Amino acid sequence: MGTGKRTLKYVFALLLVLILLVVIAASVGAARISLKDTGLIILSFIPGFNHFVNSSYIEHQNFIIISQIRLPRIFLSIFVGIALASAGVIFQGLFRNPMADPFVIGVSAGAAFGATIGLVFISGAGLAGISATAVFALSGAVATTFLVYNIAKIKGKVSVITLLLSGIALSAMLSAMTYLIMIFKTHDMAKIVFWVMGGMTSASWNNFFILAPVVTILVVFSGFFMRDLNILSLGDERAVQLGVQTEKVKKILLVMASLIAAVAVSMSGIIGFVGLVTPHILRLIVGPDHKILYPASAVAGGIVLLISDTVARTVLMPREIPVGIITSIIGVPFFLYLLAKSKKEVF
Repeated sequence: MGTGKRTLKYVFALLLVLILLVVIAASVGAARISLKDTGLIILSFIPGFNHFVNSSYIEHQNFIIISQIRLPRIFLSIFVGIALASAGVIFQGLFRNPMADPFVIGVSAGAAFGATIGLVFISGAGLAGISATAVFALSGAVATTFLVYNIAKIKGKVSVITLLLSGIALSAMLSAMTYLIMIFKTHDMAKIVFWVMGGMTSASWNNFFILAPVVTILVVFSGFFMRDLNILSLGDERAVQLGVQTEKVKKILLVMASLIAAVAVSMSGIIGFVGLVTPHILRLIVGPDHKILYPASAVAGGIVLLISDTVARTVLMPREIPVGIITSIIGVPFFLYLLAKSKKEVF
């Protein structure tokens, strides 16, 4: 079976799972709505299907709950998951390390510092209807990525090791500055901590319609470089022999992956391990070919975060758990497994 057919097979199967999970996730919550009614409500909003749906007997309140509260959150979580998993595939390919994730170069620390400034010192709507917190989180993430990239650049070339080390160093400094602000602004500590833990509490159709096109464009554009990423995995010297402009491709993918992660984090807060665990699991299923792994991981990332967010908002109803806690509970044991496995390979 050709690469294209295999890609379609995996992506189609994952999309079917995702569609089923959307219906299930939309039906659960403080107000229980049957799967049948949920499915009919969702179909009533889809052009071409709404003419065949008889939803007259369904309570208007259920329409409002699903269309204005649950669906925006569900679709926002899916696209944040797509973004984090896509960025994870790119970073793992660039670093040639399955333990790399979208936050290795300081994206999360920069976003947290920016969000803290937005939460504590800025009030207002922000920009284009986006909250000031999201605007400052995005600015912090992008600025940190730019700074780390320029620190790691030596004579026009980017050293992967220097990039990693400068990312770790800058992350430590920005985290310290975030904690310092929290000490002096103790009355704002709770909302800072809740944002840093990650969640979809700010979900709305407005935020979704801002996030979705940006993530789609960045993810699709990055997808055109998956063949080059396959060749880069053979080593820079071999990649040059095969006609890949290694430095140019590295720069493009690094910027794209960082932007994808930064945009997602600005809307959701810090959600760890989705970009680490999802690509690795899919690599075991579909293989290392990035032309298949990348789109499959993207859809799987949406599935993983949708499940995690559904658990986060329902397991302790009416109280809500930050989704970052759920992904960490799942991700940390898997990360330790990867670490133990890599130690065995070394020794």
